[in-house]
Amino acid sequence: MNDKPKDWKTYDEFAYGIDTNRLPATEALAGSAHRVNFDDGRRLELSFGKGEVRWSDGKESATDRAEVIEVAPNTYFVEIVFAGRPREAETLIVNVQTHRALSIYSIVRDAKDAVGEPQVAQVFRPGIVEGGDAGGPMPAESRDLIGLRAHFTYSPNHVYEHTYLSSQRYSWQCLVGVQRGHGDVDLTTTYKFDENQYVFTFREFKIPVASTFFYNFDDMRSTGKFLGITADGRIQNSRAGAFIRKASMTYYLPGQEPV
Repeated sequence: MNDKPKDWKTYDEFAYGIDTNRLPATEALAGSAHRVNFDDGRRLELSFGKGEVRWSDGKESATDRAEVIEVAPNTYFVEIVFAGRPREAETLIVNVQTHRALSIYSIVRDAKDAVGEPQVAQVFRPGIVEGGDAGGPMPAESRDLIGLRAHFTYSPNHVYEHTYLSSQRYSWQCLVGVQRGHGDVDLTTTYKFDENQYVFTFREFKIPVASTFFYNFDDMRSTGKFLGITADGRIQNSRAGAFIRKASMTYYLPGQEPV
């Protein structure tokens, strides 16, 4: 972990209550089964129950806790919390109508394996849900957010400003909350999932935490999670969600665009 200011808040200190404005969970997928084929050859089978999912990837299988949220029409944010892999978690974005899918697999590494990098790593896998022809755009990395400055209200005590600097980095600062006055620049990856729908992720340097969010700009809602290490060394997977307000947009001259 990199050096940080002495008053820098730990993951669990800022995350408390950050799920106040999160969309509610749904049981819409309970009783259904889906098979997802990913571009890298991975194959994932899912059978949903109430608050859980039976999964199999051809190498391992288990029944684990799962939270399902409908974040757009026919589109679900699925968070799988592995009892047997406490340092890992998988977020799936699945559209059961277009059959498009995206997996974001987060891994809390040992500090010695992440020297010079954020300690929590992420792996991205676009895929297709079996059962019909895939429609709509294929999830792909996107530069669409570059130049946007937006405010995210997670609760009355959690308001953050994001400025999307490039395809690799964004800056944040806390406007309301325990981190007020704090800010940083962290590594990001952004995927466009569909029109006005983006998956935004970031990996922090100062503390071991990474996040995955689904942005629905039609509804101006953000739904996501944090995975990281608390002040007392526990692995914690925390829910989050916010109302979005676009504040401004910066436009760049040709040849001067960020990377």
